[in-house]
Amino acid sequence: MAQGITQADWPVLAEIGSDEDGAARLARQAMFVALGIAGLTLAAQVQVPVPPSPVPVNLGTFAVLSIGAAYGPRLGLVTILGYMLLGMLGADVFASSTAENNGLHYMMGASGGYLLGYVLATVLLGTLARRGWDRSVGLMAFAMLLGNVAIYIPGIAWIDHVIAAGAFDPAKYATVWDQTLAWGFTPYLIGDAIKLALAALIFPTVWRLVGTARA
Repeated sequence: MAQGITQADWPVLAEIGSDEDGAARLARQAMFVALGIAGLTLAAQVQVPVPPSPVPVNLGTFAVLSIGAAYGPRLGLVTILGYMLLGMLGADVFASSTAENNGLHYMMGASGGYLLGYVLATVLLGTLARRGWDRSVGLMAFAMLLGNVAIYIPGIAWIDHVIAAGAFDPAKYATVWDQTLAWGFTPYLIGDAIKLALAALIFPTVWRLVGTARA
């Protein structure tokens, strides 16, 4: 570890080659925020319906966790909050949002808990990347697992609330919790495992390539 750098001060990928100050640095960060929001929007549109869940499988989770790891906690938080603000104002940035179902109405629907989880997971992955976890396959895999937990906890809790408030189908499910798991958890396990493995391989590989290029 370089002298003067603590375990919480590892640079993240977005900082590679960054030695600007003042306005130049702000311009660079603004560019990354814009690119991140665009990437999140595109990733949310790549989706596969997984009935009976009202929340489709999409690349949004992978994009959120990757942005957190690549940007760090602060820039990652600005990016994800910018994305949420656009969605709150009615921009078509969320998965399955429509002219009738957008903005706050969409955010209070079945996906609302997952959107909160996106914010938590972005900061978490950014914090772990600051500690160098994105440079190890094992640690990056564990970081992605923790990030998914940060998304699932509020996501499942909110879907459970939505179902209990009037969406429970006793003809198909024995309990509210059974329906909650069917809607908000089990359909996503395989996809999330694949995304976890990809990120665990991609980030350390990129760092090795960066090190080789600088050698």
